[in-house]
Amino acid sequence: MNNYIVVDNFSKVLKRKQVLKDIELKISKGECIGIKGINGSGKTMLLRAISGLITPTAGKVIVANKSIRKDVMFPESMGLLIEYPTFTGAYTGFQNLIFLSDIKKLISHEEVKEMLTKVGLSPNDDRKFSKYSLGMKQRLGIAQAIMEKPDLIILDEPTNALDKEATTMVQEILRAEKDRGATLIIATHDDRLFDGQLFDRVVQMNDGRIIEINEKE
Repeated sequence: MNNYIVVDNFSKVLKRKQVLKDIELKISKGECIGIKGINGSGKTMLLRAISGLITPTAGKVIVANKSIRKDVMFPESMGLLIEYPTFTGAYTGFQNLIFLSDIKKLISHEEVKEMLTKVGLSPNDDRKFSKYSLGMKQRLGIAQAIMEKPDLIILDEPTNALDKEATTMVQEILRAEKDRGATLIIATHDDRLFDGQLFDRVVQMNDGRIIEINEKE
């Protein structure tokens, strides 16, 4: 197995509580991994560990042969959506994405417009982000995570506040990202995402531990 991501004996203690316990996980480049578990099982914390948002109490995470929080602070080509999308409330969705895209200048403003359309938002909508519905905010969060075509995409509950039609759209977008060779790690309690052939493996978590890893049938 070509190990693009290695989570090696990762443990994390926060406020005297061990929220991750001896996590061992290896992910190949181009795999799509689903993470299941009840609230508080450690799903989001595992995403934070892989993305470099928390430092280990013990163990390490390696992405693309670089140790996170040691060789690099964060994976170098990553799109991320964890918990609720937050943008600048006084600007439109398009303006917010332009601010982000102008940092690295990897995509054009026209490509930003195309991404908004792909997630079901209009680039010409003059409503400010503060006036967006929860579903619109979620769509914008997904757009920012994938718009620069990162090698690694990490999403936490990507279908929050989305109806059946929008969830189908998200599934199609994620399959397209997988088809172009991205590695995806998706934490969700939404059984709709487990229908079909999106996930190569499903990681079951409970009480901060990985208790089972199921291969695709």
